[in-house]
Amino acid sequence: MITLLNVLTVEPTNQPVLLELLRTNTDTVVATLDGWISTKLIASTDGKRVIIYSEWRDAGAVDAMRQHPDMRAYFPRITALATFDSLAGEVVHSRLRG
Repeated sequence: MITLLNVLTVEPTNQPVLLELLRTNTDTVVATLDGWISTKLIASTDGKRVIIYSEWRDAGAVDAMRQHPDMRAYFPRITALATFDSLAGEVVHSRLRG
């Protein structure tokens, strides 16, 4: 499994718009793609950032997602609202209460 983190920087007034765009795309496009496992959207309390935490089967699934026509059409809508940095990696430690 591979974890993809996207950190988006946005004007606070645009954070709600960005979150709705991300929710809609996750529910209608991302969730239908082969290799997708889960997505969490994290909104900073200062309104300036959104983090997308998503898990994928492997790096190939991430590459395929990035090349998918529906995703390629969606990316300009995101960059009109926010700048972003992306990284992929493996979770090397996780701990849950209980």
